[in-house]
Amino acid sequence: MAQQRNQRSSRRTRAAGVYKNLVTKRRTKKDAASREKAEYLATLPKHPVKRTLARMHPDRVRGFWFSRKGGMMVAKIAGVSALLVLIMVGGLFAYFRKDLDSIRPEQLSQRVSTTVTKYYDRRGPAGGADALLWEDKGDGDYKLVVDGSQINPLMKKATVAIEDKDFYKHGGISITGIIRAVVNNYGGGSTQGGSTLTQQLVKQVFFSDEAQQRGLAGVPRKIKEVILSIEVERMYNKDQILDLYLNESPYGGRRNGVESAAQTYFGVHAKDLTLAQSALLAAIPNQPGLYDPYNPAGQEALVARQHKVLDEMANQGFVSRDDADNAKNQPILDTILPQTSQFNNIKAPHFVQMVRSQLAAELGKATVGKGGLVVTTTLDLRIQKQLEDSFDEMFNPKNPKYKGTPEYAGFKNGAATVADTKTGQVVAMVGSRNYDYEGFGQDNAAIAYIQPGSTIKPLVYAKLFSQHDDPGMNIYGSGTVLPDTKTTFEGGYSPNDADKQFKGNISIRQSLALSRNIPAIRAEAITGVKPTLAMIRAAGDTYYCTQGVDAQVGLASAIGGCGTRMIDHVNAFTTLARGGDYKPQATVLEVRNSENKTLKKWTDSKAKKVIDPQVAYILADILSDDNARAGLYGRNFPGLVVDKGRVKTASKTGTSDVNGKSKDIWMMSYSPALTMGVWLGNPDTTPLKNGNSSLPGVIINKVMTYAHQEVYKKDGRWKEGDWYKMPTGIQKIGSELFPSWYNKNKAQQYQKMTFDKVSKKKATECTPAGARVELNVVTTTDPTTKKQVAIVSDGYDSTKDDDAHTCGDAIPTVSSLLVSPTGGGNYNITAVFIAGKGNLTTAEITVNGTSLGVQQLNGQSSYSTTYHSTDPISVTATVTDDLYYTGSKSSS
Repeated sequence: MAQQRNQRSSRRTRAAGVYKNLVTKRRTKKDAASREKAEYLATLPKHPVKRTLARMHPDRVRGFWFSRKGGMMVAKIAGVSALLVLIMVGGLFAYFRKDLDSIRPEQLSQRVSTTVTKYYDRRGPAGGADALLWEDKGDGDYKLVVDGSQINPLMKKATVAIEDKDFYKHGGISITGIIRAVVNNYGGGSTQGGSTLTQQLVKQVFFSDEAQQRGLAGVPRKIKEVILSIEVERMYNKDQILDLYLNESPYGGRRNGVESAAQTYFGVHAKDLTLAQSALLAAIPNQPGLYDPYNPAGQEALVARQHKVLDEMANQGFVSRDDADNAKNQPILDTILPQTSQFNNIKAPHFVQMVRSQLAAELGKATVGKGGLVVTTTLDLRIQKQLEDSFDEMFNPKNPKYKGTPEYAGFKNGAATVADTKTGQVVAMVGSRNYDYEGFGQDNAAIAYIQPGSTIKPLVYAKLFSQHDDPGMNIYGSGTVLPDTKTTFEGGYSPNDADKQFKGNISIRQSLALSRNIPAIRAEAITGVKPTLAMIRAAGDTYYCTQGVDAQVGLASAIGGCGTRMIDHVNAFTTLARGGDYKPQATVLEVRNSENKTLKKWTDSKAKKVIDPQVAYILADILSDDNARAGLYGRNFPGLVVDKGRVKTASKTGTSDVNGKSKDIWMMSYSPALTMGVWLGNPDTTPLKNGNSSLPGVIINKVMTYAHQEVYKKDGRWKEGDWYKMPTGIQKIGSELFPSWYNKNKAQQYQKMTFDKVSKKKATECTPAGARVELNVVTTTDPTTKKQVAIVSDGYDSTKDDDAHTCGDAIPTVSSLLVSPTGGGNYNITAVFIAGKGNLTTAEITVNGTSLGVQQLNGQSSYSTTYHSTDPISVTATVTDDLYYTGSKSSS
């Protein structure tokens, strides 16, 4: 223990000695410094001001800084400054790094994506170039992104040679380049080179909105670029970074990415670029505004920079000097393709532009504007081409088939839409006579508001035929009479028919088939304007009678007095064609974004019943009745009858007018497979000269025949003979159809009535027996006038009496009847006639009660014949005139 205490005591003694020596040395050093300072001050003036001036003498200052003491001071200042700079830079990096938390460098490859939206017909991308309708490059910059294997290696080498020759050596940043850029930005100068390809890529992808900032405002961006560039180099290899750069870089005008540039300027893919072409494209990103090949002011500078690229490639061993010189000698600018509109080569332009607008409204303008979408539409290019061909033929003045129909009729434009009946998908559409037609060709008449004329009438009658809560209203069917007579409706509305005539008491079948106005207006007056319009809109004519003054329309809406859009009108007819089931119209099957995510996909939505199937069937039966409409255009008129009847359709024509003159002509046609509408008219609503609603028939017939026979039949979606099955419950009374809720007791009564065959009016006591005919008459009450009316088939009029006959009429007579035997049992028989009021038509000879046949007189007043008999004979001659009066005489 004593020994341990001695050891501890010895250590304390030694430690105290060390401390004592250090203190002594420090004190000695301090004393020496004090003496040195005192000696120095002793050499200076004592006055404070003079002393200060003396210390600032150049010789003294120079002597201090070049002394050992001055050198130590410099070292200290430099060390402290370096530390402060490191702290400041570290602080700046930490400060700006927080702004980058939302940026994920690993998603860089996803951000470098195609901005061009591609629209395809219903085959989608699998259909290849033939199915491609349009490449939408948008209104701003656009790019096409391709895999690195699809970019020519010469293009990659040219880019590295001119933009970043140390690309494969650095780790993402160039210290000298950063310093140069910082100094330049601080001075507010123009853009300088020096940034690596990695930095340029980061700037283009993440900081494009900040790229124009200069001076101190540009420093934060540069710091962020450096941070992200280091991160990107850590996550991607050099080849990946170079591929991303080539897919993102600007190449003049609106073109981004080497693929879009290659296609635009040279009409080739990036993998097929030549050395000269690669060098030219590599020259552009340095100043894309100046070096835009379509900028004449920059073309000389562009070629000079292209030569510089080639020189750098040769200097760095990427190509031989001879190859570089040969590329320089090529007249590269002469190979640049002409600048064209982005609408060049677009197929179905009106349809595609309509789809683009619909997607912008549904998905947002930002999504559609950003691009990179793959849109598979509902269009069938086979039917579309046939539709376009039919319009080209119609509007070709040299086509002998139509003999200048547009000029003769006075229309300059047209539109058409074809939809799949079952799904409501639009399979073809044209919005004008030709998209490139000067003045109005690009205007889409298929989405313009145009009066549909009489094509609205089937929907008006649909409401009338529907079941009503009031049993007294359930009295309508195809055989119901709605008189076509001069009528003044509520509000003083007194319309006419197109022919300024009236047909009297005719059935709804005849009224609709012959497109009579008064019965249709009566129908809407019965059901009410608002309820009728509600059904029309629910069926698909969503905006009918909603625009401007049309919203205040009255009964004129029953005959197409308001505007509607063709695409909506076609959809309303598809509702009829589906048996009354409404479905939203479809134009898009699928939309996928640049990340291959589905943004929109069509599914066959559940149908909404808006018209009873019985009503839809009755209307289809009327609109397919070629006999009922024969009074308009005759039978088998093309368009009203498709493919000579091999394709059964229901059809309706329509005409709107202004000041009594036709201005819009329509034809609608549908089957269980397809529904189609055609409009012909003028863009400025100028009245037609000789137009009528049969004119669209040639287009309807051609397109509907092709679509059914060549497309739907071959695809197994239609076959000849397809038509609607009569729904259960429909009542068939005679040849007319009535819904199951038809109330016979409150509706029409049936009775026998005798008519005169000559006047086709009710027989009187003066009507001869031969002119009398008994027919079934349907009696009903006019819902507007409340008067009893009757309808008879074949044009008979039950409201008027026979005025072809009077009781005092002169009748034909047989003035003489000669029977002369000639021997051997033979007789000559001769009858001579005298006409009465009517014209002689036939003569008949009977012998012993047996007729020898009826002889047409054809203006003759006598008739002779022979007869053989061994027995005595009794002869009677009878003559008849065209009033069915008869006269006779007998002889034995």
